[in-house]
Amino acid sequence: MNHSGWLDKSGIPDDVGSIVTVGTFDGVHRGHWTILREISQRAHGTDRRSVLVTFDPHPLRVVRPGSAPRLLTTSMEKKEIFAESGLDYAVFITFNEMLSRYPPRRFVKEILVDRLHVEELVIGHDHGFGRDRSGNVDTLREIGAELGFLVDVVAPVEAGGGVVSSSRIRAAVEAGQMDEAELCLGRPYSIRGIVVCGEERGRKLGFPTANLSVPDQDKLIPPPGIYAVQGRVQDRTYSGALHLGPRPTFEGFSPSIEVHLLRLLDFLTGVKRVDPL
Repeated sequence: MNHSGWLDKSGIPDDVGSIVTVGTFDGVHRGHWTILREISQRAHGTDRRSVLVTFDPHPLRVVRPGSAPRLLTTSMEKKEIFAESGLDYAVFITFNEMLSRYPPRRFVKEILVDRLHVEELVIGHDHGFGRDRSGNVDTLREIGAELGFLVDVVAPVEAGGGVVSSSRIRAAVEAGQMDEAELCLGRPYSIRGIVVCGEERGRKLGFPTANLSVPDQDKLIPPPGIYAVQGRVQDRTYSGALHLGPRPTFEGFSPSIEVHLLRLLDFLTGVKRVDPL
């Protein structure tokens, strides 16, 4: 799969049409996967390409910063997930003030039609786009009829008696309900961190921990507590425990993210991802 920016379409050949989906895809949850599989299957065996269009930063970070949610998946995490989806291309559009003022038709014409040569657009049931989210499914169907592409809507996916959505998963993570989050995501919730130097007090006590710094400050972190985790180091997985919040034993420290991986006492650098179970 390839990645491209919307102002640099050199990575997306324009010799054939595309089957496209558009959205924020925060979490890339089970409902999103239904859409990704749909466009991949439609493109498979034809000369058309499957293309996902998403945004960075989250549109609300620009339009209403005070209402912008913490992210279930950062852009880097999305790219890793999309790489396993079977998509041909993932286009990350830089969302800015200018783009936020695009009316629905301009967005569709300039990006989906002129740049991506959309022939079919597959979207979720609650899709909204354009200035003030003034565009919806009916708007897209009207524009599609005018500009010559089909619009299909994927039905919502349910799990545990309710519709799967990014907002439902955020609420679960914020409450520390990691089983609920995993049910809707289709995988454990994960945190990517860079190992940083700590005080090494855990090592002196016989329980060395990796102190993690999360680069993206918009990433949603579960509430303070101790979680069973799977930590990945150089493509190997280790069971362990993760502590979120102030260190319970020592005073005078700010909130932290620490992970202790079993059977990995001396080599803790390079931890890339931690999946709370």
